[in-house]
Amino acid sequence: MPLYEHVFLARQDLAQAQVDALAENAATIITENGGTIAKTETWGLRSLAYRIAKNRKAHYVLMDIDAPAAAMAELERQSGINEDIIRFMTIRVEDHEKGPSAMMRRSERDRERGPRGDRPDRGDRPDRAERAPREDVEA
Repeated sequence: MPLYEHVFLARQDLAQAQVDALAENAATIITENGGTIAKTETWGLRSLAYRIAKNRKAHYVLMDIDAPAAAMAELERQSGINEDIIRFMTIRVEDHEKGPSAMMRRSERDRERGPRGDRPDRGDRPDRAERAPREDVEA
């Protein structure tokens, strides 16, 4: 069966339990139509680049799906009808990404940096005062 990645954005005023119920509903649609869910990731409440239907933020959810095209068509139809889902996108992929997605790896990296986003020490780089002046620039 073909492999898909399905991402949907839920309204900002929903509780996390309601967002989980939306993801469970999507999983039910897929399994009833002969597909399987490989992975579901909730990326949390994130800011949008621009307002969508008066929402400045949205709950993001990613689902890795192995299902026939008819199941995906039904999922997209139901997502378009549901008023709690403000946007969705389905992409057919060759294979699913192993481990956490890029968004989850990014959040882990941000947690490692600390509260101010401090970068690790760059000991291999000399201080600015030790650098030689450029000769091609006139003073």
